[in-house]
Formats: sequence, C-alpha cells, structure tokens
Amino acid sequence: MHTASASIGMFDSGLGGLTVMQQLLRLLPNEHIVYFGDTARLPYGDKSPATIIRYSLENANFLLEKNIKMLIIACSTATAHALDSLQQTYSLPIVGAIDPGAQRAIETSKNGRVAVLGTKGTIHSQAYQKAIIERDPHAYILPIACPLFVPLVEEHFTHHPAARLIVQEYLKPLESQHIDTLILGCTHYPLLKELIRQEVGEQITIIDSAAACAEQVAKLLHGSNLDRSTCNQEPHHYFVSDDPHKFQSLGKSFLGLPIDKVELSTLQPATSNSR
Repeated sequence: MHTASASIGMFDSGLGGLTVMQQLLRLLPNEHIVYFGDTARLPYGDKSPATIIRYSLENANFLLEKNIKMLIIACSTATAHALDSLQQTYSLPIVGAIDPGAQRAIETSKNGRVAVLGTKGTIHSQAYQKAIIERDPHAYILPIACPLFVPLVEEHFTHHPAARLIVQEYLKPLESQHIDTLILGCTHYPLLKELIRQEVGEQITIIDSAAACAEQVAKLLHGSNLDRSTCNQEPHHYFVSDDPHKFQSLGKSFLGLPIDKVELSTLQPATSNSR
C-alpha cells in the first residue's frame, strides 16, 4: 500500500531528469524525491530496445527499495521502450516522459503540424508519433533525431559555439514545413531551449516535455490522494551509477539549486519479480 508520506522515485540516463525534478519541486514543494541517474550507461539513445528495458528494470528495482509511492521515467528513450514492461511488472503508479508532451502539443498546435526532437532511440521507436496520432489522427509529424544533443548537455557545452552549429544543422528540416509546435522530446533538451528558440523564432511554440511530465505527476498524485500535505524536511536523495562528483557539479545548471550530496550505487541485475 502506497502512502502519501512515501517518496517519489525517478530515474534518467544521466542529468536530464533533473529538469523534470526542477518542475516537480515548483509544483509539489512538499514532496521528497529520490533520483537515480544511470551515468555509467549514458547515453540511452543509441542502445537497443532490449538493453533499455533491462536497464530500466534495474533502475526501477533500485528505487523500489527506497519506499517510493510513484515512479517517474524521466527519460523519453526509456519511456518509449520500457514503460509497458515496467507497468506490467510493478503495481505502483508509473509516469513516462512521452504522453504528457504529446498531449500538450496537440492542445497547443493550431495547424496540427508538430515537430519532435529526440534521441535516435526515441525517434526510431515512433513513440511520440503514435502518441500524437492517437490524439489527432490528422496531425502532421516531423520527427528529427538529434543524437549529439545529450552529449552536448552532459558535457556542459550548451554555450559553446559548436552547440549553435549543431542546433542549426539538426533544425534544417524545419524549413518550409509550416510547423507551429515543436516538442523537446528528451529531458536533456530544455538546457538547449534558448539556442533552439533563437533558431526557430517566436512563431513556433516549444513544448517542454519535462514541464508537461511534472504537471501530469502533480495531477495524478492529487487525484490519488497521494500528495503530501506537510512540507518535506528531509534532503532529496541523489544516486548515480558513475562519477558522483561530475553529477554534483553539473547538476546545479539542470536543477537550478545546489546538490549537497550524491551517492554512488551499484545496480543489481534485473529479475522478473514484481513488487
């Protein structure tokens, strides 16, 4: 039985999920969050679906040991390949990073022409495309794989001249497509939002999948009476599978807050046991 006093668990391939956490802290300041960044196996975007599922089950198993009431897959690639497996394996509420952004895009677009920026894994899975078409069968979708975006963000190259050139190169397919809405289909990508905005102009609405995901979590917790009524006094917990010092030093730019402590954790192989 999950109680309101339990924590929210969330995992990402690295730092990107902190953009979801930042939005969660804004919407749900009373909550306690346990974050796991799988930094040893980053990036997820170029891994096979079977590998992503295995990683995701291992990440979930780790977080379930931390007394969580909800699991957030703060990674679009993991959501695309592993959401169904996780929902079939575990009984607690699980929120992925794709459906909330797809819903927001359809609600926002005036002409039904939507671009999706994502990792190779997310784009090739067609998860965003399917989620959008389910909501609007007549939508036109322009998927664009941006495999260099995650390394740029993880290496703190967001203000490097190379980042602008890479953004310009990836966004060339937008020309003459009359796109009016663009989804940042990876939780790392909000760190490149200003560069993307400068390239696409003000006429295109940018959907931040991290913010949409956080709003879905808040709605689900409130609807299930699982939101905390008293302010959390405990520091949030951060775990990584590699290089906690790098995560701690770079994490502030994602979270907007200092990160006091990051623990190194070893994952156990995934099993089929449900919890």
